[in-house]
This record gives sequence, structure tokens and C-alpha cells, in this order.
Amino acid sequence: MNQTAINELNDRTRTIFRMVVESYLDSGTPVGSRTISKFAGLNLSPASIRNVMQDLEEAGLLAAPHTSAGRMPTESGLRLFVDGMMQAAEPSAEERRAIESQIKSDGPIEEALAAATSVLSGLSACAGIVLVPKRDAVLKAFSFARLSATQVLAIMVGTDNSVENRVVLVDPSLSDSALVEASNYISARLSGLTLSEALARLDSEIRAEKAELDQASEKLVRDGLVVWSLDANDRPVLIVRGQSNLIDEAAAADLDRVRQLLDELESKEEIARLVDSAREAQSTRIFIGSENNLFSLSGSSVIAAPYREAGGKVVGVVGVIGPTRLNYARIVPMVDFTAQTLSRLMK
Repeated sequence: MNQTAINELNDRTRTIFRMVVESYLDSGTPVGSRTISKFAGLNLSPASIRNVMQDLEEAGLLAAPHTSAGRMPTESGLRLFVDGMMQAAEPSAEERRAIESQIKSDGPIEEALAAATSVLSGLSACAGIVLVPKRDAVLKAFSFARLSATQVLAIMVGTDNSVENRVVLVDPSLSDSALVEASNYISARLSGLTLSEALARLDSEIRAEKAELDQASEKLVRDGLVVWSLDANDRPVLIVRGQSNLIDEAAAADLDRVRQLLDELESKEEIARLVDSAREAQSTRIFIGSENNLFSLSGSSVIAAPYREAGGKVVGVVGVIGPTRLNYARIVPMVDFTAQTLSRLMK
């Protein structure tokens, strides 16, 4: 749905559609014609309103769940409303203070990011999410230990004293001396560099014939560095807070959907990939229900916005996950303000 679809609705139909959607998002329950007729200034009978609601249902914008006399917006209807009719409200002064007070610059960035998810979760009554910036580890020391004829354990120590292990597959003919040579080369020649910088220097020294490695050791060094680079790209880090907010009074009538959403939240890698797609957005991006296959069963929505470091480069994404009946007009600017606050912190 787009602006053309909105323009195809006459003023009366557009007004009733907006009232139905706003009332549904406020209450979480289907909206009847009698409820709409009570809005001031409409001056239409319940029968006239029912006719318009029927037309909107036939257009695929409203639906009547089960045998209820009320209507609720479909996902297409929500998309039409969000893209062309919603009037977003700026975060209140109290909400801005709450966000800024929790996202502090006097500690590790990971603490600020976790705080951002917690405060967003509390203010929106959704689950808060943040995609942590992908950071290239800086090498301090590196060693290889043989596990079997075809496997060695690559052990990396970072400058922050973090220690990580990965299993690397090797040719059975690789000698123990090649393991020592590869370990010494990385620690002596590549210490203090990020993984990408280390790979670049390795390539440069090989081209200049300065690597002083035999072919077997050279391959091991490359494989040992690449395994971390691939792992970092394939496994973005996602922080999720406030899943309990998803189990509210309105959700009690739809426990299967809530259970499905909680199961989906356990699949952090899949959610991280979805959220990561918001990196390309200029501002807040909204995913509604089955527009994304991940949430096609639970019928959930994601509101996400990118945050940037100095220079404007996008380094992560922050947002919320909740039911499709979110208060989009309130939560969208709240997520956007949180992303702006994180961007200021990153500079």
C-alpha cells in the first residue's frame, strides 16, 4: 500500500479507517461501528459506518476476527496507516530524560547498549533489542595446538586480554614445526593489528616475499585469521531485554502467538539478520507481521533504527519487537531518539 492507495479512499472512508486503526492500537481489541459512531464530529449512524467498514474489509484493509462484530486492521491496513496516515508524536520530555539518563558515556559501550534495550523495553512495553557494533578483534598473541591429525585449535588473545578458541581443519601432513612457525609469525609480526589489518599485512609480506613462512605455515596463518573474520560476520551480537513485557493481559487471549514469538526470540541469529537489514535505512524502519518470514507465525512487528559512529558510519541498530498492535505513533519516534542518543555517545 502507498500514497496512491490512500488517495483512492474518499474523506469519509479515510476518516473511519483511521479511527478504527487508532482505536484498535489503543485497545488491542476489534472495533465496532457503535464505538466509532461515538467519536465527536463524525455525524454518521452506526449503519453507515458498518457499510464503510464492510467496504474496507473487502479492500483487504480491515478484517473481522472469528464471529466478532468488530473490525481490526489487516497487516496491509497497518502498513497503509503507518506509511501514509500516522501522525507520529515526539517523545515526551520525561521519555527523553529517561533514555538519556540510562545511556551513559562513563562506562563500556556494551553497558550503554544494554541500558538502551532496557529503557526502550520499559517505555514501550515491548522487548528491546540492540545490534552490537561489529568490532575487529586486536591481536595480542596467537598460538596453535594440535587436536588430531586433521584439526588444530587456534587460540587468540586480544589486547583486552580476552581469549577465544576456534577449530581449524588442516592437512594431515602438517608438521608440528609448522604450527610453531605459524604461531611465532602471528605473535611477532601481526600483534597489535586487527584481524582485517593482519590479513592485509600477511598478503603484503607474501607478495614482497618477506613473510619468511613455508607454504604450509602460510596457509595455516591465513586459515587461522580467516576463521575469526568469517565468524564475526556470520554471528552478529544481539542484546534482547524485556521479553516478559510481551506477556500482558491482551496477550493472555492469544497465548499461542506469544509462545511462538518467545520461541522466535530464542533464534537470535535470525533476528539479528533481520534487524541488520535496517542498517541501510536513513531513519526508522518498520517490519509488520508476515512482511518478514521470521514473524509470519507470531504476527509480530519490529521497529528498528540505525545508530552511527563519528563520521556517520552505521555501526549498529536499536529497536523493539512486539505485537502488531503497537502504538506506532509513539514508539517510532522513541526508537529514533534512542538511536540518535547512541549516535552521540559513539562520537
